[in-house]
Amino acid sequence: MIIPYDTFAAVDMRVGRIIEVEEFPEARKPTWKLTVDFGSEIGTKRSSAQMVALYKKEDLLNRLVIGVVNFAPKKIGPFLSECLVCGVSDEQGRVVLLSVERDVPLGARVY
Repeated sequence: MIIPYDTFAAVDMRVGRIIEVEEFPEARKPTWKLTVDFGSEIGTKRSSAQMVALYKKEDLLNRLVIGVVNFAPKKIGPFLSECLVCGVSDEQGRVVLLSVERDVPLGARVY
């Protein structure tokens, strides 16, 4: 499906840094609860991420990631997810994070 650029531009994707990783035992699948700092303009947002199979807590802390920050909050069990941390599935269906190769300002917009 071809979409106009304006449709893509409506999705606000920003660079953030994972500053906290917590276990989420209430989730149906193994999941982390993440707190991501998107800089002073946006602040911190929480997200749940099914990436326990590939990432330990220490692998995620301080990692730069891409997140969608303008989706409506979504209730996942007792947790309110405020953003979507972007990833892709590998051949085994495990989530691989989309990340940034160099240090850039937190909150930088993805084009």
